[in-house]
This record gives sequence, structure tokens and C-alpha cells, in this order.
Amino acid sequence: MQRVDSSRKPGDYLIDEPSLIAGLNAVAAGGVIAYPTEAVWGLGCDPFSEAAVLKLLQIKNRPVEKGLILVAASLDQLPALASSLTATQRRTLEETWPGPVTWLIPDPEGSIPNWIKGEHESVAVRVSAHPLVRELCNRHGGALVSTSANDAGEPEIRSQSRLTEEFGGRIDAVIAGELGDSTETSQIRDLISGNRLR
Repeated sequence: MQRVDSSRKPGDYLIDEPSLIAGLNAVAAGGVIAYPTEAVWGLGCDPFSEAAVLKLLQIKNRPVEKGLILVAASLDQLPALASSLTATQRRTLEETWPGPVTWLIPDPEGSIPNWIKGEHESVAVRVSAHPLVRELCNRHGGALVSTSANDAGEPEIRSQSRLTEEFGGRIDAVIAGELGDSTETSQIRDLISGNRLR
């Protein structure tokens, strides 16, 4: 599969409008979708729908305790988290976003449900640079769940044909598109300690 040329302007990315609309409709109906990200195919859903998240976890064979990553087009799509940050913390995030860094952000107000955080106090968040992911979040009007489209413990999926073969019958929609030009999954870093966890 051809990858996104990072030298192209964001507007140059061709979005498959019918599959994007089908994906948005599936999310709105509490479904699980697949979509291309910076490095691998991802599974997503509305993070505030417990039924949708539990369905996604069942599809992926992932325990809820592990927690899930949220992806957004900007930090402002998670206003309760954004408002709890210090100016220094916000600067730290803005230095790496949009981009392939997932930050563990404190959730002092408990604004993110436990079915997203799992057994953790913080929330894993990435602001994506991928044009399709950004468009998806903007049209949805908020952050989405983003987890790699593979059964727990299995290799990540990097082609749409393999994705369809393995997940086509288990999910509600596939948004067609190209992967970004990253060869590795995103870093995970802790906002409080600054430590890199992956």
C-alpha cells in the first residue's frame, strides 16, 4: 500500500468521502471502525459510549484494565483535560503535536471514563498529524479511540486488504486511505515525569 508523502500539503491528501461518511455514521450509531493512522491500521469508536468501547475491546481481545489511547485533531477536543494543564505542560505537548507522540495526561476532574483509562489515573492522548485522522476527529466533533487493528499480542496490520480479511466481519465500517510515513507506532511518554514508556 502506498504511504502518505509527508512533503505533500495537508490539502493534497485525497479523502475517500463515501467511506469517511460511512465511518462517521457507524461511530454515531455506537459502532467500531477501522482507519489508517501514521504507521498502522487502527480501530476506533466513540470513547464516551461504554457499549462501543466494550465492543471494540471484545473484537481486539483486549482487557479493559489496560486502557486505550484517544486520538484528536487538537487538545481542545478534550476541553476538560486541556483546562487542567499548566502553561508549561501545555507547551510540552505543543512541542510534539501534531505528531506520533502519545502523552499520558493527568485527569484530576475524572472527565474521561474508566473504560478508557482502565486501571490508570492518567489518559493516553495523541494529537495526530495524519490528514484523514484529523478530518475524522473534526467531523466527529471530538476525540476518538485509537488502538492498533490487531488481536492482542498479534502483529500490527499495515495493509487494507489484510485488515479487511481479519476484521471485515467484526467491525462496522472501514475508512479507506493510506498510512502515514511513520515506520513505528507512536512513542508513549508521561507528562508528569517526562519519561518515555515506549
